[in-house]
Amino acid sequence: MATETTEIPWLSDDQQVSWRAYLEGSSRLVEALNRDLEKDSDLSLNEYEVLVRLSENASWTMRMSHLADSLAHSRSRVTHTVRRLEERGLVDRVSCVADGRGVNAVLTDAGYSVLVDAAPNHVRSVHRHLVDVLTPEQLTVLGEAMERVSQACRD
Repeated sequence: MATETTEIPWLSDDQQVSWRAYLEGSSRLVEALNRDLEKDSDLSLNEYEVLVRLSENASWTMRMSHLADSLAHSRSRVTHTVRRLEERGLVDRVSCVADGRGVNAVLTDAGYSVLVDAAPNHVRSVHRHLVDVLTPEQLTVLGEAMERVSQACRD
């Protein structure tokens, strides 16, 4: 086994505290949002986000690969999520007219109705677990920081 000669940039004590707070806080936030959505709307957070992304596109349609990229999920994960939504009649999968190799996810009227019904409680949950917990300045800094992290992870 080769030995690395460069020094490992270990986290400082303050960095370690921030890192662990981020891990715990983000995990607990996603868990709380997911729990509330499932209780109120019988949707997972992943399913809700798929419906949202489709509703924001023309004709409520999005190519599966673009949907996966926009959600920062693997294509396999999005395929499974869309399959569950399709089984419930909330989304359809159709061949891409412009490219026969591609598949589009299409939000159905029933899917849009479920999304419209779920949105108010989900927004209240986001407020309760995130927006109302932080000052407006903290929320802005969090958004800016996570945008930078997201961009760095794409590179």
